[in-house]
Amino acid sequence: MRAGTHAVDPEPFGPPWRPWDEAEGEARGLFAPLASLSYGPAGMIVVAPGDTRGTVLIPERCDGDCYGVDGRDGSNLACARCGLEVGTRIDDCSLWQAVRLLPDAVRREETPGTFDEPVEGVPPVGPEGAWSLYWEAAIAEALAHLLAVSGGRVIALEDGLVAEVFRPALALLPPGPPHRNLALAGPGLPETDDIALVPRDPVTGRSWPHSGAADVVPVAAEVWTWLAFGHDPVTAPVSGVMPTGVLRDDPLPKRPRDLFRPAPDVFLHTLARLPAVRQPWLRAIYDRVSAAPWAGLAELAV
Repeated sequence: MRAGTHAVDPEPFGPPWRPWDEAEGEARGLFAPLASLSYGPAGMIVVAPGDTRGTVLIPERCDGDCYGVDGRDGSNLACARCGLEVGTRIDDCSLWQAVRLLPDAVRREETPGTFDEPVEGVPPVGPEGAWSLYWEAAIAEALAHLLAVSGGRVIALEDGLVAEVFRPALALLPPGPPHRNLALAGPGLPETDDIALVPRDPVTGRSWPHSGAADVVPVAAEVWTWLAFGHDPVTAPVSGVMPTGVLRDDPLPKRPRDLFRPAPDVFLHTLARLPAVRQPWLRAIYDRVSAAPWAGLAELAV
């Protein structure tokens, strides 16, 4: 979570855990098998760790890997004044840092989201030259929704960054000529009549209202802004006066070291909660990625 933001997780989180049960899973909106089902508290408020005040760790509940804490023992944060449990700190390798507050321990005030204010984009490549983890997670979520509305048919993509981040994983679809098109749509862009890639409001989580598209695929607003209005680096030399709109090549633009790989855990988490995953062709993709999640979606598509 970014500083100053929060989210509400409607699903149970943490212990106790029970083996997968298909009937119970579908009743909770899960349409593909998971390793286990959480029966912990639902509706937890997720914030950035630095946004919490007046809490202390509960030492006997601080187990984890790599000298971190992962919440495996349940709530590990308490109120510094009264000692009551207030939430769980997550801070371990391979996990997103966050604090999950118990819904009955804090008060939440709603803030309406209207897309009135422009959202600053997140660069796709970090200073170290690797793809942004935020992008890997956001595109993985959008990819699950995109596959669900594709009907198993090949999708044509806009050239540029959209194609660069989606095309490798879309090779999971059966081969053939494109039957559908994915296009960016949203504030400042024209509408599309097929599949619209639209921003998700960073405050409410709602998708940009788009009435013209046959299907809508939401993506994090910070990623959508960069996809829609960011600039691809210019790598070819230019002679004469620098034309308007051409980026300078000193310093050299940041380029990723390898192919883009959507986060497989986010992809599986999202896809398991979409009813379309019960279709045989999409369930086969789910099972394929589940069998080798750390291989990365890009390798699975080869």
